Amino acid sequence: MSRRRRVRGAVVLVLTIALLAAGALGISSLLQRTGGVVNETCTATVGSDSYDLDPDQAANAALISAVSVKRGLPARAASIALATAIQESKLRNITYGDRDSLGLFQQRPSQGWGTAAQIKDPVYATNAFYDVLVKIQGYHDLPITAAAQEVQRSGYPQAYADHEPEGRAYASALTGQSPAALSCALRKATGTGSPKAVAASLDRAFGPLTASASGSGLTVTASDALGWAVAQWAVANAKELNITAVSFDGQNWSRADHKGWQKASAAADRVLITVAG
Repeated sequence: MSRRRRVRGAVVLVLTIALLAAGALGISSLLQRTGGVVNETCTATVGSDSYDLDPDQAANAALISAVSVKRGLPARAASIALATAIQESKLRNITYGDRDSLGLFQQRPSQGWGTAAQIKDPVYATNAFYDVLVKIQGYHDLPITAAAQEVQRSGYPQAYADHEPEGRAYASALTGQSPAALSCALRKATGTGSPKAVAASLDRAFGPLTASASGSGLTVTASDALGWAVAQWAVANAKELNITAVSFDGQNWSRADHKGWQKASAAADRVLITVAG
């Protein structure tokens, strides 16, 4: 090998090492800035099955489930609604669709679902869906695709069945039937949270709850399935509301450690929600 080729090879090796080192430093810097998370994800794990959603999708899933809890409906109702919204909008409150379809459920003003402004309100749209669902005799015993089709009158009725497993998992977690089943891996909060804003969002989703704010925390009086519904709603909304920790019934979720729900000395009759200060 000539001296020139040896020198060229050495230069390439040095440059390669330098680029790798720079890349490693860049990744390390990114992880430090984001709190160790690059891709934010919310996961529902029920039994041996796990399903992922983006945080904005999980927040909408939590709202749909919370409204079912508020109305005293069975978890099956939430499963049907979630499978429908996953198919219709991918659980996003979109402002477009086929013809005049809008929102989470792609409801149409021209078909009597309400005004465009009403349908774009997720709480209104969810209640409109349940208003029709509960009029279907024996809906909770129907296959999800049949119940959803009775409400939606879709041109693709079998598509709802494709989303039954994740709809059921998210409904089970977010209605509180499966404790500590929903967790989100999130970046560091980028703003300051407000316990009052969390309380207002809770009230809109679940209806009036007994809650008190103090400093950076909000304490919600709730137990059993309702307590877990509130706790996991808070995790699902942690990104939007700058929530950093949630504690309930001997478990704690922390935005900082990315370990999901961990054992802690948390009360079983109240949910403690902490926001970024």
